[in-house]
Amino acid sequence: MMIIRRRERHLTPQTLPRDLVCDYQAEYDSDIVAVKLDNALHDLQTPVGAARSLEFVELNSEDGFKIYRRTVQFLLNIAVSEVFPRSEITVHFMVNKGLYFTVKFERERELTARDIAAVEEKMRELVAKNLPITKETMAKDEAARLFAAGGGAEKAAIIAALNQETVSVYRCGKYLDYFYGAMIGATGSLGRFNIEPCPPGLLLRTPALHSGGDIPRKVWQPKLKNILTEAKEWANILNCNYVTDLNRAVANDEIGEIIRVSEALHEKKIAKIAYHIAKNADKLRLILIAGPSSSGKTSFAQRLRIQLKADGLKPISVSLDDYFVNREDTPKNERGEYDYECLEALDTDLFNRNMADLTAGKTITPPTYNFVKGCREIDVNKKISVGKNQPIIIEGIHGLNDKLTAAVPRENKFKIYVSALTQLNIDAHNRIPTTEARLLRRLVRDNNFRGASAMRTLKMWPDVREGEEKHIFPFQEDADVMFNTALIYELGVLKSRAVALLESVPKDVPEYTRARQLLGFCRHFAEIPADEVPNNSILREFIGQN
Repeated sequence: MMIIRRRERHLTPQTLPRDLVCDYQAEYDSDIVAVKLDNALHDLQTPVGAARSLEFVELNSEDGFKIYRRTVQFLLNIAVSEVFPRSEITVHFMVNKGLYFTVKFERERELTARDIAAVEEKMRELVAKNLPITKETMAKDEAARLFAAGGGAEKAAIIAALNQETVSVYRCGKYLDYFYGAMIGATGSLGRFNIEPCPPGLLLRTPALHSGGDIPRKVWQPKLKNILTEAKEWANILNCNYVTDLNRAVANDEIGEIIRVSEALHEKKIAKIAYHIAKNADKLRLILIAGPSSSGKTSFAQRLRIQLKADGLKPISVSLDDYFVNREDTPKNERGEYDYECLEALDTDLFNRNMADLTAGKTITPPTYNFVKGCREIDVNKKISVGKNQPIIIEGIHGLNDKLTAAVPRENKFKIYVSALTQLNIDAHNRIPTTEARLLRRLVRDNNFRGASAMRTLKMWPDVREGEEKHIFPFQEDADVMFNTALIYELGVLKSRAVALLESVPKDVPEYTRARQLLGFCRHFAEIPADEVPNNSILREFIGQN
């Protein structure tokens, strides 16, 4: 007996969800693109088996748009393989509200606008033909041999290392590929996309949840693209572009070298930022640090403070938490809950007055926030003043928003955007979203230091992401410098701690869907012991000290 839409229905274990779609599509606002069987996400070609519940996933959902984008990427790969048969396409990162790709030709040359137009024409042709995209299950050794023979060494190696006997691959016509995640079953549903030049590669944009289901307007993000490109350059320095490279280093007992060089790259970049601030210390009075959840802002701020001291400065830190308005004055969200992440939750008038006075050489009496009572308190004996060699470090999600520090001239502020931007790919066609790495960081940290279960952290994550979209990402291009806190080896370290937490999530809760996805993601990585992680590493903010 199967429960579908709170109704019972008799199905055989061999029933395919795609054969049920026509009976339920009218009850959904957008196309059904996948299914959850006992809260585990699958494509519509997966037999229901012994599952007790079935929930359809529609396009107009976070999972739905991810599946749509993944399948359009599959379409792009097919088109490139047909238009330029001896080329190699690689997905890199999200930027400018789209996925950035490069194409390597057999005879090295630049990708042109005419090339991209030809690829788009082929994609539109494939959509018009409405070709089936079928899932095939084969022995993993057979799949590995197929991809190795076709030049996909990384893909073959990652499949061969999976702890399972079979693997699912997707086929459209003669094209076969391995994608990490569910796919839509036909090309005819994939007409909503834009493809355009983004030198030296191309940009693929598809509908997104936060764009209301439309293709988002392109937003040029040159600073973000530069830091993401730097991340790939660091991966090249480490000779570690794919998960297979990392796993090979673990197997060959070379991971210690990768850890030390990764940390050295961090230290070098932090020292460079500190030197710039010190060189302009007479002008740069406020050092504002902002970034999304689990980006390592606190550890970065501490390491920057040490480097500034090494350059002869005496920085002080001011906590934005002390400037919360009283609890009863805190705005509420649409659910009637206090919204501590909106800018209005802070007394920006008082903060601006205090920062303007400090940078003018005056003494202030800052507030202290009592989180138990939910109100600000003033200690008249607590005074702060700063000298010319004392920059003020301020860390918080609104640091890049000029409204927070409107009373201080822009030339007296140095803004730093901090985020964890993963350098690794699973293979050339499967990228690692930065949100996956940040969520694993948060799962481990919240359990280590806040006693939070994985289920609680997963339940909170959508609200956290919504806050980032509102309060952080729109301001990131105003940063004077961006710092990538991701460490190329960290997912192997986090895996050993995250897996047990994720396995504790019950199957009968909605959070099980995300937990199962993360578990599947973690299985690609060899475990890395934390012993060699330096105690000043940003990663220690999440895993704790030795």
